[in-house]
Amino acid sequence: MGLKNWLDSKAKNLGWFDVGMVKWATFAFALMLAKLWSPLLSLNWYWYAAIGVLVVIKPMHKMFKGQSVHNKQEQGPPLT
Repeated sequence: MGLKNWLDSKAKNLGWFDVGMVKWATFAFALMLAKLWSPLLSLNWYWYAAIGVLVVIKPMHKMFKGQSVHNKQEQGPPLT
């Protein structure tokens, strides 16, 4: 079992509150990095906006596409 499969199997045990806590931990870690390495904050605001947009494209596409990887696995073979 690869790392990705192992992480996916563990992530299925998380509830909405746990996912929220992971987000807050990530936010706190990013603030710590900004505090420890000040050049990180020297970029103009639009660089942070561009990074945010680029990072969110794939999850949003998957969310609005209407069919995730998990749904494809649960559907089974197509009826003929």
